[in-house]
Amino acid sequence: ALNPWQCPRPGWTLGLAAPGTVGGQGGSPCQEKQVVLLSPLGRMEISGCDKGVHEIKLPKPSVPPPGAEPSVACEVCEGAEELPEPLQQCTAWLRAYFCEPASTGTLPLSALSLCLADSFTRQVLWTLLNDVKFGEAVSYKQLADLAGNGRAARAVGGAMRSNPIPIIIPCHRVIRSSGDSGNYGGGQPMKEWLLCHERLQKEKLAQGGDRKRQGQGQGQERGQAQGQGQGQGQGQGQD
Repeated sequence: ALNPWQCPRPGWTLGLAAPGTVGGQGGSPCQEKQVVLLSPLGRMEISGCDKGVHEIKLPKPSVPPPGAEPSVACEVCEGAEELPEPLQQCTAWLRAYFCEPASTGTLPLSALSLCLADSFTRQVLWTLLNDVKFGEAVSYKQLADLAGNGRAARAVGGAMRSNPIPIIIPCHRVIRSSGDSGNYGGGQPMKEWLLCHERLQKEKLAQGGDRKRQGQGQGQERGQAQGQGQGQGQGQGQD
């Protein structure tokens, strides 16, 4: 769930509320924790609390060529002790994203606790999270349409720049209308690698499904042929 008002942190002003309050209601600062995930793209720093994930910091650009298979196991390398549940779920989801993408749909998506004062930014990120699936891409204009304001493509670009939880909220799937990948907080090579990773994995899943259906069809044909042969044998015996 996307919970933009759930987690007050020291020094934050949430919307029009004073620091340390939630939507005008009193609240206490959370106990933020960090974990470092060693991914195929480098070290990803993830912070959050028991209310949800606050932020994912992408590594400095050190990206494999587009289409290259991940050469590094995706493992927690720092901060694994006593992680709150949202950080446990987040690291598990990211490991699956890089290494076993087919399993991401079966994993719980961690709660996301964000400081987003702008309602349109919240709507855009929520729409992106829910409507633009693995292996898909939309233009800034298309995402503006999906979020309910087709003339706000420029504002969508601003929402992408302010996204504190990249990859999980997949701002890399938002590209220019020309088909060019466009800008990205982790750098354009990282964005292109992520898009290529998803496209190739989606193709592999589709090919696996085709082979499975083909095998089932061949099995049915063999079963029908055997049934016909048995029927013919019985008919000849009666003659």
